Amino acid sequence: FTEAPTVGELAELDVPLVCDIGSGLLDAACPWLKTGPPPWLENEPAAKQTLAAGADLVCFSGDKLLGGPQAGIIAGRADLVAKCAAHPLARAFRPGGLVLSALQELAMAYLRRDGDAIPFWRMAARTPTELRDRATALGAGQVVDLMSVPGGGTLPTVEVPSVGVMLAGDHTDLLRAHQPPIIARVHDQKTLVDLRTVEPAHDAMLAAALQAVTA
Repeated sequence: FTEAPTVGELAELDVPLVCDIGSGLLDAACPWLKTGPPPWLENEPAAKQTLAAGADLVCFSGDKLLGGPQAGIIAGRADLVAKCAAHPLARAFRPGGLVLSALQELAMAYLRRDGDAIPFWRMAARTPTELRDRATALGAGQVVDLMSVPGGGTLPTVEVPSVGVMLAGDHTDLLRAHQPPIIARVHDQKTLVDLRTVEPAHDAMLAAALQAVTA
């Protein structure tokens, strides 16, 4: 492998161009975030910029970076989207009412540029300083620096600086059995909870669970 053509170069071939951008980043400028685009998104393709570069259609996930329900989305030229919608397979692939309702709420949040209303972006935008303050306030376990992973096929090699708490030993079984269950990870026989993945409203419940399994 030596190089890959750009979207603009492919568009010059003057044939319908479909780009699968995968994770569903809508706009590389991230106008829904008050702090602008985070550095870990630097090389992630975005729907707006891909279409502007000459793609006729873009395909992407409804979950992952978009932050909504699991779904597949096709966007771009209206005539080509209409042809896709008229295909016999479209009936088998069409989403149900709950998925459409969730996507509508998600779209409204993006139109309002309200990243705080989208759980993924609300979590992704938290600063290490904020997370450290919360981890310290838990009063359970040792506060440690961590690296969050956006996950799977979304950004497989990207890590985001984060902060969490560590317990000596493997307590994952006890934490999963707790009510409500706590999902942690183990590294070098230490239990780790990444505060980036926990809503602030759940901090008290998390503290109680950590204290219960180490009592």
